[in-house]
Amino acid sequence: MFRFILRSLFFLLLARGAVTAFWYGLTARDQWGATAAGRIDWVTDTIKMSLHTVTYAPAQDTEEFFSSATNELATAGGYTSGGATLAGKTLTYDGPTNTVRLKATDVTWTTATFTARIAVIRKDTGSAATSPMMGWINFGADQSPSGIDFVVKGDPTDGFLRAVVS
Repeated sequence: MFRFILRSLFFLLLARGAVTAFWYGLTARDQWGATAAGRIDWVTDTIKMSLHTVTYAPAQDTEEFFSSATNELATAGGYTSGGATLAGKTLTYDGPTNTVRLKATDVTWTTATFTARIAVIRKDTGSAATSPMMGWINFGADQSPSGIDFVVKGDPTDGFLRAVVS
């Protein structure tokens, strides 16, 4: 029996509540069923993280492209529309735990003054209509830094996204 479980773990510096993250199902499906243009290479593709207000309600089973991710923060208060590009990306597989780990350097918005509740991770193709969303983070509560660095940290072991194959 083959079972593929996708899980995401995120830590948010400044978070005061539960932080949960999820994969978008259609993007996960397309890693095996889409054309080569629809597939994501975590290490070589441009991967971005954007921030959104509480009014964005991700639809895990039906949303696929970044054009569906509403209520992104505007360019202001240390945030630039479109989000930040992830750097230092690595992809590993750990045989003993059957875990694929997608890691990257922490994402930092400096001197931030904004309010965000959701972060979206996507492959950036240059067009929102063709940029597949990989996963999203719900910070559990509005995060409202005021003139300080806002940092989203991947789990030290599992990174930003992980998939368990068993």
